[in-house]
Amino acid sequence: MLLTTGQAAEELGCAITTFRRLVHSGLLPGLSRRGVRVMVPLGTVQALATRRYAPLEQLDAPEIAVLRVDTAQQTDEPGRDWIGFAASLAPEDVLKALRGWWRCDAASVAAGEVLPVTLSGYVVAVLTGLQRWEKNAKGRHAFPDARLAGYVTDLAAPQTTVTAGTAADRRLAELLLGTRLVSHSGGAIAYVPTRTAA
Repeated sequence: MLLTTGQAAEELGCAITTFRRLVHSGLLPGLSRRGVRVMVPLGTVQALATRRYAPLEQLDAPEIAVLRVDTAQQTDEPGRDWIGFAASLAPEDVLKALRGWWRCDAASVAAGEVLPVTLSGYVVAVLTGLQRWEKNAKGRHAFPDARLAGYVTDLAAPQTTVTAGTAADRRLAELLLGTRLVSHSGGAIAYVPTRTAA
């Protein structure tokens, strides 16, 4: 059975624009077209609906930052061709697209030791190596030593590519990739507690 993007968004309880970001990012397999309509397999939508939430309580920090991104768009910024996320990007382009420049409390980002990257509420990439940051004249921060621990290429399965060079980074990638992570922010960076208050 195939659903329209509107029907899929309704099944997931999200806005149609939120669901379309997943479509345009290349993260959903088996899409087809009927005229101008994109059709989504019911099984894909059901897989997204039952995806587990990120087990943030297993992280060491009491709070982590979450980078909320849109579908990858080309940019003329020096040092990178893309900003945002797409499953088709090579690992080095994913890293360049995600490690800055963001308005954030850089010290808080670094203290969390991990930066999950979410697209439409799903963790699609994980960054580590956040101890050093730079600030530009516009008050935005970048993390030049950030490492890509892994990223998602198929969110329905999910299918992930772990690029971590250390056991600790691999653990974080395997723990978080493909999970749901709810965050609220007026900007790209949100701050999320990892434990509920006692």
